[in-house]
Amino acid sequence: MGLLEGKIAVITGAGSGMARQSARVFVREGAKVVAADISGAEKETAAELGDGVVPVHCDVTREEDVEALMARATEAFGRVDAVLNVAGIGTGGPITKVSMEDYDKTMDVDLRGVLLGMKHGIRAMLPGGGGVILNWSSIGGLNASPFGTSVYSAAKAGVISLTKAAAIEYGRKGIRANAICPGFILTEIMGASGGERFPEMTEKAALKRAGTPSEVAEVAAFLASDRASYVTGAVVPVDGGWSASLA
Repeated sequence: MGLLEGKIAVITGAGSGMARQSARVFVREGAKVVAADISGAEKETAAELGDGVVPVHCDVTREEDVEALMARATEAFGRVDAVLNVAGIGTGGPITKVSMEDYDKTMDVDLRGVLLGMKHGIRAMLPGGGGVILNWSSIGGLNASPFGTSVYSAAKAGVISLTKAAAIEYGRKGIRANAICPGFILTEIMGASGGERFPEMTEKAALKRAGTPSEVAEVAAFLASDRASYVTGAVVPVDGGWSASLA
């Protein structure tokens, strides 16, 4: 029996990065997965992982897309047990140079997208007696940085607040909600040499290295499982100890 045997999970951003790796880990642990993405790469994820994965095109900023995503999950598998709101983007620039276009785009994907995933994910879970929400925040949502991530950090801090609100509002109805805060993770965008290209980033971690998507996905699998049945409202850094340091 896998850690997630029989669970039904919806994962946004599943065409790449930590979301795609989460799909792999969830399938390995016995879950059925609805893999959502805007890029079309969700089809590649499903083709790789087999019949237990259903690909769905979804723009997380469009409420009708997210509502349809949850409906498709229910249609395909009968219920929803876990929603992983992973889809996100990163933009940068000092506060004095932030454009409203970048602000709107970042907030739409990184905060509105999570809110919509929670709204319709929780609605899909309630008839079954509960479930798990896992929201991807960031260590940027915990602390500021000198790298021009003000709007990104604001959105990710908002994700943490939304997560805690969901835990309080729906705990009595069997919904658990937790936030994962990755540090510097070697996703496809960074490539295998990401740690070499950005040594100042890896140096910040207590472990003195970058993390991998798999290391984040394994934490997500535990939090989505029944073994984490008393964990809710938690904010979990997966950052090699970066956020533990004062400087």
